Amino acid sequence: MSEAFEVPSPHEKHIEHTNEHAHGRGDNFASRIAVMTALMATLGAMLSYQAGSTESEAAMDKNNAAISKTEAANQWNYYQAKSSRQNLAELATHIPGVDAAHYKDEIERYKGQKEEVRKQAEKLEATSKEWDQKSEEALHQHHRWAQAMSAIQIAISLAAITLLTRKEWLKRMSYTAGTVAMVLGSLAWLHL
Repeated sequence: MSEAFEVPSPHEKHIEHTNEHAHGRGDNFASRIAVMTALMATLGAMLSYQAGSTESEAAMDKNNAAISKTEAANQWNYYQAKSSRQNLAELATHIPGVDAAHYKDEIERYKGQKEEVRKQAEKLEATSKEWDQKSEEALHQHHRWAQAMSAIQIAISLAAITLLTRKEWLKRMSYTAGTVAMVLGSLAWLHL
């Protein structure tokens, strides 16, 4: 029985070598960029979630501020109504033949009620300011998360271009943009 040996040609060796690189074997550069891109995409997903979360929080806080402001306005309207009634009672005390003592009691009652309403209105205004402050803080934090998200998207784009061009300087730029994203994300996490 004869055994046939096949000797590959230089062309076949070149094709085999090219296929090995196409499947990622032996290409450390591409492997590292691919792993880094996957890590950056994961970080990007977390940054995106946090950006959306803080944006929603800012909107809810702003809504609560508006509700408190509306309630305060209602209290001030009620205060104004009590003032108008007090003024009418004061006028009534000067009308001849009217029981002035009754209207003086009414004046005192309206003064007391106005004071309670004023305190409630001021308390609601203070609450509205607190909600506005919380909203501004959450919006600032949202902007930090959004900046970090933009930086990580730039890093991922640079990594893709790096894979195509195999330029070392592009790889460094991609890593730098990724680092900037991590710094911005850390600032957002720390509420700075």
